[in-house]
Amino acid sequence: MIAYKVNEPLQAEEVSAVFKSSGIKRPADDLERIQTMIDNADVNISAWNGTKLVAIARALTDFSYCCYLSDLAVCKEYQKQGIGTELIRILQEHLGEQVSLVLLSAPSAMEYYPRIGFEKNERAFVVPRVR
Repeated sequence: MIAYKVNEPLQAEEVSAVFKSSGIKRPADDLERIQTMIDNADVNISAWNGTKLVAIARALTDFSYCCYLSDLAVCKEYQKQGIGTELIRILQEHLGEQVSLVLLSAPSAMEYYPRIGFEKNERAFVVPRVR
C-alpha cells in the first residue's frame, strides 16, 4: 500500500536513492546539493511504501499562476503502477485550479506526459546550467 504525503521532511540520502533507481538525471551523488534542492522546493509530494521513499514530485510555484514541476521520479520497481500520475494529481489538487503546471521532459519521457494530460509546447527556452 502506497501512502502519499505533502511536504513530508525528506533527507538527501533517500531522495538520491529514488533518483538513482528511477533513471532521472540529477546530481544524485552530491548530497548537499540534493538537500538544498529539497529544502528550497515550495512543494514536495512523496510516495512511501512503509518507511521507504519510492517516489517524489518536487515543485517550485507562486501558488497563484504557475508551477514548475522540477522532478518527477519513481523507483524503477514501482514504475507503471500509477504512482507518478497520482503524485501529479495530488500536486494539482494542492495547487488549485488557477495554477498551470509546467515541466521540462527528459527525452525518454516525451511520450509519457501527453498520456497523463500534459500538452506539448514548442515555446520553451532554457539557459543551461554550467554543472
